[in-house]
Amino acid sequence: MKKAEKKSFGQPDEIRKFPKGYIELTMIGGATVGRAVLEPGWRWSTSVKPIAKTKSCEAPHFQYHVSGVMKVVMDDGTELECREGDVSLLPSGHDAWVVGNEPVVVVDFQGMADYAKDH
Repeated sequence: MKKAEKKSFGQPDEIRKFPKGYIELTMIGGATVGRAVLEPGWRWSTSVKPIAKTKSCEAPHFQYHVSGVMKVVMDDGTELECREGDVSLLPSGHDAWVVGNEPVVVVDFQGMADYAKDH
């Protein structure tokens, strides 16, 4: 790190849209940070799987949960319910969906560089 930097999700470097959600990507300090906004009814296996073309989500995530409730089921059967204020570490191999009627907003510090990117 050579200099101080500041960026804003109000002016992201890139936006990727998919059914019932989108991610805003900000590149800073050589890293990509993403903010995902996922609407009620969003589920990885129906909204992003057709783009990713993988059996389950292969992006590892290190996330801070800003709002909403997200259910995560790992390929090994481990289940998590993530809420506002939680920090989650999710390795590759999972499905996730919005629980309830409130959008889920997460800030991801690890797995968004290739998320929902058509390869």
